[in-house]
Amino acid sequence: MPAFASRIVLMLTCLLFAACASPPEYDTVIRGGMLYDGSGGPPVRGDVAIRADTIAAVGDLGDARGRAEIDAAGMAVAPGFINMLSWATESLIEDGRSQSDIRQGVTLEVFGEGWSMGPLNDAMKTDMKKAQSDIRFDIDWTTLGEYLASLERRGVAPNVASFVGATTVRIHELGYEDRPPTPEELDRMRALVRQAMEEGALGVGSSLIYTPAFYADTDELVELSKVASEYGGMYISHMRSEGNRLLEAVDELLTIAREAGIPAEIYHLKAAGRENWRKLDDVIARVEAARAEGLKITADMYTYTAGATGLDAAMPPWVQEGGFEAWRTRLRDPAIRARVAREMRTPTDAWENLLLAAGPDHVLVVGFRNEKLRRYTGRTLAEVAEERGVSPEVAAMDLVVEDSSRVGTVYFLMSEDNVRRQITLPWMSFGSDAGSIAPEGVFLHTNPHPRAYGNFARLLGRYVRDEGLIPLEEAVRRLTTLPASNLKLRRRGALRPGYFADVVVFDPNEIRDHATFAEPHQYATGVRHVFVNGTAVLRDGEHTGATPGRVVRGPGWTGWQEGS
Repeated sequence: MPAFASRIVLMLTCLLFAACASPPEYDTVIRGGMLYDGSGGPPVRGDVAIRADTIAAVGDLGDARGRAEIDAAGMAVAPGFINMLSWATESLIEDGRSQSDIRQGVTLEVFGEGWSMGPLNDAMKTDMKKAQSDIRFDIDWTTLGEYLASLERRGVAPNVASFVGATTVRIHELGYEDRPPTPEELDRMRALVRQAMEEGALGVGSSLIYTPAFYADTDELVELSKVASEYGGMYISHMRSEGNRLLEAVDELLTIAREAGIPAEIYHLKAAGRENWRKLDDVIARVEAARAEGLKITADMYTYTAGATGLDAAMPPWVQEGGFEAWRTRLRDPAIRARVAREMRTPTDAWENLLLAAGPDHVLVVGFRNEKLRRYTGRTLAEVAEERGVSPEVAAMDLVVEDSSRVGTVYFLMSEDNVRRQITLPWMSFGSDAGSIAPEGVFLHTNPHPRAYGNFARLLGRYVRDEGLIPLEEAVRRLTTLPASNLKLRRRGALRPGYFADVVVFDPNEIRDHATFAEPHQYATGVRHVFVNGTAVLRDGEHTGATPGRVVRGPGWTGWQEGS
C-alpha cells in the first residue's frame, strides 16, 4: 500500500475511534482526595464528580472522566464553608469576588445581625446614603429579598442569605425612639417579618447592645420571633449583654426560644471582660440544660480574643436616642459631654460598656471616614487621648464628632482559654463577623479585624492541626452540615449526590491565617480550589473572577410552594 494511502487509513481509523469514544461524563472530577463529607465521620479517599451545578457522584469513580480533572491527592475535599455571621453586605457590592473569604473556603455568607439590608423606607434609604463612606452605591431595592436578588444580578462569587433584622424592622416603624411599639406598629412590624420570611429570610436577627435595638423588650422580640417560627425560621441574637449580665442575657434568649417556639442561636458567644471570663461554664451549662429539655439552642463564634464594632459600644444608650445625627449633636453639648464621660468611666450593669470592659490601652481605633483622622488607624484609644491631651472618654466623643461616624473599633475582651473551650463545643458554628474584602482599593483605607482574612483558616490551622482541639472531620462538620441543618437549608452543606456543588479543596498541612492586628490585609493560604454551584471560583489558589453565587433562601420562601 502506498505511503499516502496508509496515512489516510490511519487518519480514518483515528477519526472513527474518536467518534466512538464516550464523551466526558462530568464537567469536573476531583480525584483522589480525602473526602470529609460534613457528617463528622472519618474521611475516606475518593473522588467527587460535578455536573452543572450539582454533585453528581461521590466515591471511587474509576475510569469516569471529567472535562476538567483535579488531582486532589494529599488534599482534604469538603463541602463549602458557611460563614454564620458575615458583614459582606456592602463589600460584595464593591467587589463581588469575596476574596478574603473565598480564599478560606467560604461559599455561603449569612447576613442579618440585627441590621439587615431591608425592609427599607424612604427615610432609611436617605440615612443609608448619608452613612456611606468609601463604598458608594445606589440603593435599588426596598425589601430584603430585593437586596439579595440585586447581589445575585450584580454578580458575586459566594452564595448569600440573610436574617431579617429586628433593629431594621423597629427603625422602619418607630425610627430611633426609646419606647415600645403601639399595637398597630407591632402589627406592622410582624407583617414586615412575614414578608421577609416569605421572600426567603432565615429568621429574625437581633443585636441588643446597640441603639435602637437596646430599647426593644423581650415581649417585642417574642412577637417577631413567633412570626419567624411559623415559617420554620430561627431567632439569632447578639445578646443584651456579653459581660456583666451575660447569664441574664442567656436566660432572655432561652425565654424567647420557649415562648416563640423557635430554635435560637447565640451570635459570637463570648464572656467579655476579665471579671466575666469565669461565667463561661455557667453559660455552657444553661445552654446544654436547655438542649436536654428539647430546645434547639446553638451558638457561633470567631476565633480571636478581640471583637470589633464602634465607639457607640463605649457610650450610654440614652445619648444615642434619635439616630446618629442626634447623638453627634448631643456630644457637642458641654453638659451632656460631662455626663457621658462620667458614665463611660463608671461600672454599671445597665448597659454594655466595652471601653470599660477592655480598658483604653486595649481598644484600637481602625476605621475612619475623615481622611485627616486616618493617621490614628491602628493606634490605641489611650495613645490617641495622650497625643490630644484629653481623657480617653473625651477622645472617643471627639472622634465620633469629627469623623461623623461611629468609628471602627477593636476591643480586646476575651480569654484565650475560653476561645479554646468554645471551639470544643459540638453545637458551635463559626462566623467572621466581618466583611469579605481584598488588600486593594478602598479596603485599604481602614484596618479591619484580622478575622476578615483569617477566621476559618485560623480554626483549621492553629486550633485543629497545631493544637488538636478537635479532629478535622469534626471541624468540617461544624463549618458545613451543622449550620446548614440549623438553618434548614436545602441541598447545601454536605458532599452528597444531588447537593449543590459547593466544594473546597485544601491542604490540611498548610492551611493557615496570616492577618494580624498590626497588618491585617493578608490572605490566608492553603486553600487550593473552591467551587460554588459547580463553577470554579478559586483554582490553584488564585481567584478565577467567576461570580456564580446565588441567593440561598430559608424554609419559608413562597417559591418552594410554587415548585421553584
